[in-house]
Amino acid sequence: MSAENTPNTPTPDSLQTSEVNDVNVADQDTAQAASEAADPEFSRLIKTFMKRRTHLNKNAEQALTDPIYAKYIVNTMDDRGQGIIDDITDLRALFADTEQTPNGPDAPLTFEIGFGMGGSLIEMAKADPTRNFVGIEVHEPGIGKCAFMANEEGLTNLKIINGDAIGLMQQLPENHIDRIQLYFPDPWQKKRHYKRRFVSPKRMEIVTRVIKNGGWFHTATDWEHYAFWMLEVLDNFEGLTNTAGKDNFTPRPDFRPMTKFEKRGLDRGHGVWDLIYTKD
Repeated sequence: MSAENTPNTPTPDSLQTSEVNDVNVADQDTAQAASEAADPEFSRLIKTFMKRRTHLNKNAEQALTDPIYAKYIVNTMDDRGQGIIDDITDLRALFADTEQTPNGPDAPLTFEIGFGMGGSLIEMAKADPTRNFVGIEVHEPGIGKCAFMANEEGLTNLKIINGDAIGLMQQLPENHIDRIQLYFPDPWQKKRHYKRRFVSPKRMEIVTRVIKNGGWFHTATDWEHYAFWMLEVLDNFEGLTNTAGKDNFTPRPDFRPMTKFEKRGLDRGHGVWDLIYTKD
């Protein structure tokens, strides 16, 4: 799917807001923002997410408090409500108990960053039972709901972590994960917030370090400007190859479930853009 000739490809004239209309990934402002995002001092301090206080429904609250769900939720929180990740240094070790997780630690491993309420992650784990999945999220309602659904489905190939994905990946081994997926990350629409966008050169250094050679990074967005931003950053990131060819988006693969919000947007004529890159 070419960025130049597909109907769903964003162009400067089709961007959705007046603020975005005058900003193209190729222009100086966006290039400068991407350059700033590569600064190591800046990247160490700025979070890509804002933790929100959200109401817990009954099922999510049960999953966060009932010990039966501990087989899915890997870690606990500190007094500030932050997930404690210090001791998580090997995702494959989470599947070492082959009675509880029969795939074992050597099965193909997918790591999803920011799984939201967990619906698509649950669907993917159900559809590919011989693959292990680890999802990381910071919002308790999503963590609780995902664990509740996993237990309802009887899944044995899924683990859930509460915490910051960047911080976690910095303490994982190199060449550790087969696939990393980042679906519909916050686009941080205002220019002054571009530094918070997950896809930036510095953060991608952290991501690619833990991907196995030949493994891949898969991202999707429904925000047109962010689609171009990611295409620009990733196409020019050394060590990654666009599976659809440089300057191209890829059609949504069958294994990525379509969310109800995505379907609603497509029905209204909005676009969704997928990008898959392999590690050289």
